[in-house]
Amino acid sequence: MEEERFQEWLNNPFFDDETKKELMAIKDNKEEIKDRFYKSLEFGTAGLRGIMGAGTNRMNKYTVTKATQGLANFIKKEGMESRGVVIAYDSRNNSREFTDFAALTLNANGIKTYVFDSLRPTPELSYAVRKLHAIAGIVITASHNPSKYNGYKVYWEDGAQITAPKDKLIIEEVNKVVSYEEVLTMGKEEAEEKGLYNIIGREIDDTYIEELKKLVLNPDAIKQVAKDIKIVYTPLHGTGRVLVKRILAELGFENVYVVPEQEMPDGNFPTVPYPNPEDAKAFELALKLAKEKDADLVLATDPDADRLGVYAKDSKTGEYKSFTGNMSGLLIAEYEISQKKEKGILPSNGVLVKSIVSSNMAKPIAENYGVELMEVLTGFKYIGEKIKQFEQTGEHEYVFGYEESYGCLIGTHARDKDAIVAVMALCEAAAYYRTKGLTLWDQMINIYEKYGYYKEGIISITLEGADGAERIKAIMQNLRENAPKELGEYKVLRLRDYDANKILNIETGVQTETGLPKSNVLYYELENDSWCCVRPSGTEPKIKFYIGVKGTSLEDANQKEHNLKEAVKCLI
Repeated sequence: MEEERFQEWLNNPFFDDETKKELMAIKDNKEEIKDRFYKSLEFGTAGLRGIMGAGTNRMNKYTVTKATQGLANFIKKEGMESRGVVIAYDSRNNSREFTDFAALTLNANGIKTYVFDSLRPTPELSYAVRKLHAIAGIVITASHNPSKYNGYKVYWEDGAQITAPKDKLIIEEVNKVVSYEEVLTMGKEEAEEKGLYNIIGREIDDTYIEELKKLVLNPDAIKQVAKDIKIVYTPLHGTGRVLVKRILAELGFENVYVVPEQEMPDGNFPTVPYPNPEDAKAFELALKLAKEKDADLVLATDPDADRLGVYAKDSKTGEYKSFTGNMSGLLIAEYEISQKKEKGILPSNGVLVKSIVSSNMAKPIAENYGVELMEVLTGFKYIGEKIKQFEQTGEHEYVFGYEESYGCLIGTHARDKDAIVAVMALCEAAAYYRTKGLTLWDQMINIYEKYGYYKEGIISITLEGADGAERIKAIMQNLRENAPKELGEYKVLRLRDYDANKILNIETGVQTETGLPKSNVLYYELENDSWCCVRPSGTEPKIKFYIGVKGTSLEDANQKEHNLKEAVKCLI
């Protein structure tokens, strides 16, 4: 099968000479041919993501336009061609080219497109879809993946990534496009003349920034210390630079230092092997600059600027302390909710939303301020879906949402995680706590003292290719069929199987429903507010084991996390 597909691409005049030249270079490499052609790059609920190159299992103009033709067919079925599709792209190699290939396929199907004039953050795409009343949005990005990857994410009219039932219906249409010859396209000049291809830019930036500034809770605190606080920031060669610098400047922060080696967009990410703010190596240059400038706060956004990594100074030792995504999310949650409560603007029907693999500390925070806590499946689109539901029913009001993978959202201007607004909120919080004589790290310790020393961790195992996919499947099947009764020192109290939509109480045998959509996820509720969750990644060839514990101190929590991780490794 792989060889047949390889020969088809090599001999069919539909594929261009550049593609054939690339394939000729691997004609004697059976493993490489297998990896490129053993399947078609799957259009999943998060869209496409894969290594760039020639082949059916690669990101290239053919796989991108084939997916776009399926999306176009769905939009035409809905009769929504005139509403248009907004397209944004990040700094990755080929992102601009993939953008135009997608736009011109949509245009050839009679669908108007609004294409950003240069790279933009993913959250601005989410905002623009709703601002322009478009039917859908596309962003060309592979988020924080290594430089060889690119991706294609689809958003619907509510500004969130596609969810049920639209996701399955769109996937069906994409899968119906069997042949690349079915894909329509047209010339860019003709598309522009017909009003189908439209450029957008600064006007969206302006209204987006204004929406963010409305969310500031303590402008006086910023004014009080804006001359004193020092902020180091790196966009990691991505899309965050322009808007992060702009929002901080407009709020009055005077000492913002951008890491020069990482300031400009570059799809090769020359200074980092992995442009991920979760990775300590991504902060090496930023921390070096922070020490030179004696900065209070060190921030990094990933290439499409939807995730934020944070370091803050410990006032006692002068050291820079790393925040996990849970920590920064919880710190912002505590700040936003406490300040709204203090100012009398916290809604009585307010809701804090988190993903099931995020910290359980959210529960005591919600209880403390009298807001409801809701859990959703992993993926920020499910938080965006909740915002839509709240607006439709009026029964609840969104207060804040976060997930452990360094993403959160203040406000409802976007329906995806937004690192630009997270930067703004963290810097505002840093200013506010500075007026109280605290750094953000000092405040984080205060939060632990108040609610308990919650600590989370993750074991991520990469298993690439066809064999890797089978291994991941086998691990999940084994865990389903041989559920552990205990993990390390903890008894398993309840087992949640989201694929089977059941929660099993291990002691009583009573079974209830999860209440969430079907998903290939297993979750073990353990003693002492501890837990473990396992799921295959939806965007990478990985299986992930998430864990959480609660300790009596940082040291105790660290030890418990280590012990539980060791116990989990024995499962694999």
